[in-house]
Amino acid sequence: MSTFQDIKYMVSRMNKKEGYFIGVDVGTQSVRAGLVTCNGIILKVASLPIKTWDLHPDMYEQSSDDIWTLCVKVIKEIVNGIDTKMVLGIGFDATCSLVALDKEFKPLSVSKSENSNRNIILWMDHRAVNEANFINKTGHEVLKYVGDNISLEMEPPKLLWMKKNLPNQWKKAGYFFDLPDFLTWKATGSLQRSLCSLVCKWTYIAGKSEGGGWQNDFWRQIGLEELISENYEKIGYNVLSPGELCGNGLSVTAAEELGLIPGTPVSASIIDAHAGGLGVLLCKDSEDCTESLDKRMALICGTSTCHMKVNKDPIFTPGVWGPYYSAMVPGFWCSEAGQSAAGALLDHVINSHPASNLLKQRILKFEEKRHITDVLNEMAEKMKEKKGIQSISLLTVDYHVYPDYHGNRSPLANPDLKGMVCGLTLSSDEEDLVKHYVATVQSLAYSTKHIIKALEDKGHIINCLLVCGGLSKNSLYVQMHADITGLPIIVPNCSEPVLLGCAILAASAAKYYSSVVAAMEAMCGNGVIVKPNTFDKKYHEQKYIAFQKLLHCQEEIKKTMNEFY
Repeated sequence: MSTFQDIKYMVSRMNKKEGYFIGVDVGTQSVRAGLVTCNGIILKVASLPIKTWDLHPDMYEQSSDDIWTLCVKVIKEIVNGIDTKMVLGIGFDATCSLVALDKEFKPLSVSKSENSNRNIILWMDHRAVNEANFINKTGHEVLKYVGDNISLEMEPPKLLWMKKNLPNQWKKAGYFFDLPDFLTWKATGSLQRSLCSLVCKWTYIAGKSEGGGWQNDFWRQIGLEELISENYEKIGYNVLSPGELCGNGLSVTAAEELGLIPGTPVSASIIDAHAGGLGVLLCKDSEDCTESLDKRMALICGTSTCHMKVNKDPIFTPGVWGPYYSAMVPGFWCSEAGQSAAGALLDHVINSHPASNLLKQRILKFEEKRHITDVLNEMAEKMKEKKGIQSISLLTVDYHVYPDYHGNRSPLANPDLKGMVCGLTLSSDEEDLVKHYVATVQSLAYSTKHIIKALEDKGHIINCLLVCGGLSKNSLYVQMHADITGLPIIVPNCSEPVLLGCAILAASAAKYYSSVVAAMEAMCGNGVIVKPNTFDKKYHEQKYIAFQKLLHCQEEIKKTMNEFY
């Protein structure tokens, strides 16, 4: 028999207009849009590649005009043939990249080339090393919200770099946006900013106590006092939580570009990893993993990996960003750990190996639609059988990788760390490629274990992992994470959780659901459980010790060579 709450919910749904939500995800390499039903089913997806300039070491730049043009194209593609009245709301996410505009809202170059098309410093850009080090030496209170060390991937170091290195452009600057907020400005004309972007990447403080907001003394101390003049016009002063309505919805100009109806609700934006968290954290249908929201951790696994954890109370963890109040799930404190290179690391390891080209040619000739990691996983299985060993894991007993090729984001917050490999031989055949690949997959999982231990040592409870993003489709990656962490993993049935997270925000902004959490409960859907294999437990415990020894060895070597840096 239905409860009163069940009947009340069914009546409310009967009075709701059925339709669709649009989720737009601007990742590192592509812009994607998805058409999503009110119960979270993704009906259609369109994707286009983003142009990136990387002509200088550790410098990555993009164009905001290019990205918005791509947004228009993918949205128009997914709504083609749809009654525009059925579009109930739009949600945007993007990488936490810095967008610069001049006083007339035109693109302002962040490049030494002074090319105005190159007006975005990509999140993974590492040009601001000295500026990040300078900011960290201030010891300002805002740093406790970023694991005690600001990352050079965040916006204050990049802004300071621009002021120091591009003085002519700096004088012309009118507005700086995090890329997610640039998208909502283009869609609505509103200069409102997302709490998610500002607290996670700009040192804005949000919480339940007084003294939040922009910290003026911080900006003065680091020499960027001009950003707090004129009522914070350049960096934003009207701040919205994820899922709130941005401006008055879709502007007339944007509606004409997109072929949609003016006033269509647009949600305050969110960072791409956080959108993925929203899309998976309340994924259901797992008897082994019925843990509450605050006992789960989401891994958004793509070019990099973000480890998203929420808690009802603030828990500070050195080397982990946050806690940020209401940055992802309103009413919860969000902690964000991560790996600066994950999918990018696997691509590098595969592409740089001597056996890679011939293997790729064979795949193209005989197995055109298969991804190279699927082939490598199959080859690893055959090597296991050939060697007569118990599991694929044992292939790497004498092959060890430390994965911080692009520095360590968490829990060490050390961008100067490098990758390491122990076990190299003169072999350059496909079996050697398989061993290097498997060892690298394992190393990413050991890194996740390192992060989990740091969080648990400070009081977080983690009983279940959820994965999404490109690497979640790699069965070896998922299984190794289960085996090495000892935790069950839910792989959502939804193939596009990041787009789903944007749609969840759109549903909240449109008041289709009463809150972001209510939208998550209704739209996150179900998933498949992957359980850890216990027979490799001892092996991975020993390999994790080897992982830590590689780290300690690198630290000792750096001390030895310190006088020459």
